[in-house]
Amino acid sequence: MVMAILVGAGAGLGSIVFRWCIESFTRLFSGHTDYAGSPGSAHPHLPWLGPFFVLVVPAVAGLLYGPLVNRFAKEARGHGVPEVMLAVAQRGGRISPKVAVVKTLASALTIGSGGSVGREGPIVQIGSALGSTLGRFTKVTEQRMKLLVACGAAGGIAATFNAPLAGVFFAMELILSAFSVEAFGATVLASVTASVIGRAAFGDVAFLNLPDFHVQHLGQYALFAVLGVVAGAIGVGFSRVLYAIEDACDWIWRGPEWLRPAVGGLALGLVLLALPEMYGVGYPVLEKAAEGRYAIGFLVLLLAGKMIATSLTIGIGGSGGVFAPSLFIGAMLGAAYGAVAHGLLPGSAGAVGAYALVGMGAVFAGAARAPITAVVILFELTGEYSIILPLMLAIVLATATSRLLTRDTIYTLKLRRRGIDLDGPAPGARLGAQPVSSVMEPLPAPLRATVRLGDAAALLSLSGHGALPVVDADGAYLGVVTARAAAEAMAEQPDAAPTAAGDLVEQPPRISSDEQLASALHTLVAAPGTGLPVLTPDTNLPVGWLSHRSALRALHSSGGTPAPRLVPAVRS
Repeated sequence: MVMAILVGAGAGLGSIVFRWCIESFTRLFSGHTDYAGSPGSAHPHLPWLGPFFVLVVPAVAGLLYGPLVNRFAKEARGHGVPEVMLAVAQRGGRISPKVAVVKTLASALTIGSGGSVGREGPIVQIGSALGSTLGRFTKVTEQRMKLLVACGAAGGIAATFNAPLAGVFFAMELILSAFSVEAFGATVLASVTASVIGRAAFGDVAFLNLPDFHVQHLGQYALFAVLGVVAGAIGVGFSRVLYAIEDACDWIWRGPEWLRPAVGGLALGLVLLALPEMYGVGYPVLEKAAEGRYAIGFLVLLLAGKMIATSLTIGIGGSGGVFAPSLFIGAMLGAAYGAVAHGLLPGSAGAVGAYALVGMGAVFAGAARAPITAVVILFELTGEYSIILPLMLAIVLATATSRLLTRDTIYTLKLRRRGIDLDGPAPGARLGAQPVSSVMEPLPAPLRATVRLGDAAALLSLSGHGALPVVDADGAYLGVVTARAAAEAMAEQPDAAPTAAGDLVEQPPRISSDEQLASALHTLVAAPGTGLPVLTPDTNLPVGWLSHRSALRALHSSGGTPAPRLVPAVRS
């Protein structure tokens, strides 16, 4: 608890420094607090250049952060969240402390000089690096280290966006990919601490200032549902464009990596000159779109421009997040969709801004596939509760559409392109690449479904697995019965308790004999008992038993021969 509070305090202070750096570099390079709010204007200190100063500033900033990232922390390049996910999944939560400093400077220089990226990725990586550093200093266990990394991510999101709930769910849904009481409690402590510090510095106001929206006609729910499906596809398209342009930059560039951001900054400058609304994060443009102040054609242009500008910023080696760009793209999509709907159905379509707000959450959900985070963070960013029902509807449909279209999210795709599967074995790991069939134990003797509860409990107490398979009178596999279920049943009143093992049968998570061990171990950790039956991939018949002990035994066995597949006797 104490360490979670310390990490939250560090993340809150880190967010203050980070935002101050962004604002300072933005004023230095553009002469404005937020150049996207005054697109096309001249630099106050370089009036003779007019709007053409944007051709130069990305290249100048690239000369500063390019060598910095290349020399001290190459993992600070890009949008940051995938690196934190990888550290938690395969590196025991270990993140270099240098990342916090390098990421702060590199991302602030990128955004301040016009890089069309967001703050969420950097602050997540900064907070996570602080949590990891504290964990290494205090020599905590690996599980506690991962939890401190999640606390840093939660605190960073909470303080930066004044969104304490969103910070908690972002950490659990995307960083830990798991929900538990301990994780929830620790991330809440960190998030609350960071939020208190953030509100003291930035005030207790919604991050985005949007007008109130309401659903005025039941028919609007059908329009929001269609928007959710479209937004899910756009979110997937955004991730595809992002990595396609990154591939193109890799193919074109043949010089040293430290010089890449400077040379690529010239190309980014051309984009900013043609469409100055792409400068930086772009929240003023987003708010104007939600207020219905842009024509449909210009909204579509801004949508496409943001995809290109963000992808180019990351492709040339810039540092920044993709959360804010996905909100921007969603707002442009939703506003354009709402304008079309209002033109076709003027009496029942409702306000354009409502579609912009729902589109923001839906595109992020389609890209990141984090529906709980999307709902909570949109509510906290805008303070709009009146639109929560259509927001939830569109976000769920966007997530489902994204899952149908692609296996990966915008975060995991970056890792998979590097040959890293978060659910697979870590590169070079001694355990995980083997098929389950090579490490499984013989199948324990199954129980018949008609065995009395007392006899089943006695057999379970003698078993070292904590669970046993159950078959019917014909020998067909039904599922498993666990020692926990038997103990709970025997603690009930006799007239209400089950009387046979078959009454306690439950279907455990499925593990196939041809499955990779690393993936099966993820399933095994979340299952009750100490083992699970291994099924054939075609007939779903149990052929063995997998436990952590059998995996380790296979690792240390000299011959490495597969476990024998024995046909056990049935206990009756």
